[in-house]
Amino acid sequence: MYQRVTFLRVVFLGILCVLGIGNLIHAQTFPDIGTSGTMAIPAPPASPVIPFIDLSIRNPETGQEVAFSLQLLLLVTVLSLAPSIIILMTSFLRISIVLDFIKRALSLQQVPPNQVILGISLFLTIFIMWPTFETIYEDAVQPLAAGTISVEEAYRGAEGPLRLFMYRQMQNHPDNIRLFMAMRGLERPETLADVPTYVLIPAFILNELTVAFKIGILLFIPFIVIDMVVASALMSMGMIMLPPVMISMPFKLILFILVDGWGLLTDQLIRSFV
Repeated sequence: MYQRVTFLRVVFLGILCVLGIGNLIHAQTFPDIGTSGTMAIPAPPASPVIPFIDLSIRNPETGQEVAFSLQLLLLVTVLSLAPSIIILMTSFLRISIVLDFIKRALSLQQVPPNQVILGISLFLTIFIMWPTFETIYEDAVQPLAAGTISVEEAYRGAEGPLRLFMYRQMQNHPDNIRLFMAMRGLERPETLADVPTYVLIPAFILNELTVAFKIGILLFIPFIVIDMVVASALMSMGMIMLPPVMISMPFKLILFILVDGWGLLTDQLIRSFV
């Protein structure tokens, strides 16, 4: 009997506990963290705004507008001729030809590639021509951007340093200038001011080609000697079918590296312009 009463008490207390916990759960409030569902398709992001450029052509109203149009046309023409100016009126011509000569003298076909040779020539040209470019920037580009000089004055300011650079390369060999002056029917010049620019440029190009070929001949001589020695050795051993270039090229490379060929070549090229 006592056990039944105890069992009923335990069951009664368990029911009370369950009812109390349920009341507490219903009484507690939870935060509303749900979101309302939707079936609408989200709008795409706005496309980037690209400005519209309108170039209109009309008749000039004043003489200043006519002059500005001609100056703009002249500027576009100069920019289109910039590669030719860099190649023919700077040290780029001599450097590129000499580097091509050394590549052929070493019997190299694909190493270094032509793009690498042109890149080396370009940066060496910038190194050599930097004082000239700096003078052009200070005397022509910077005043023109500030609006203190006209386009014609800027052209004169840029022409002077280039003319001086080209003339310095021909001071010891003025025959090319005299040749073009004679072909044009002009009198013998006494100073640089007496030489027109259209005469100075072809004379400078001819001088650069001559100097570059002279340097190339001097570069070829030691490597030709190596080719002759190797060819004679192969013929004396009866190896007529073996190409001498295949044997002589490693010896050329070894000799070129041992004497620090790239350093000597670069040093002499730069000194040839000083």
